[in-house]
Amino acid sequence: MTAYALDPQVAIRPEPFGALAYHYGNRRLTFLRDPALVAVVRDLERHDSVDEALAASGVEAARWPSFRQALATLADSGILHVR
Repeated sequence: MTAYALDPQVAIRPEPFGALAYHYGNRRLTFLRDPALVAVVRDLERHDSVDEALAASGVEAARWPSFRQALATLADSGILHVR
């Protein structure tokens, strides 16, 4: 399973709806609209896989497919990188 980490050029700013993620390298601003997703993104590098991060963050198993898709999209945009 894939293991991700937040790109070192990305800053996350908490917001009432979740957070804003700004990539200083490609200047891309991304809205993270789910506080649970923000928690997973911040915790990814501490786990060996996405599934471990999701389980540790307490995300319901029924929501895992949508979280995996969101994380893959964040990786495609450069917010996350595969480690």
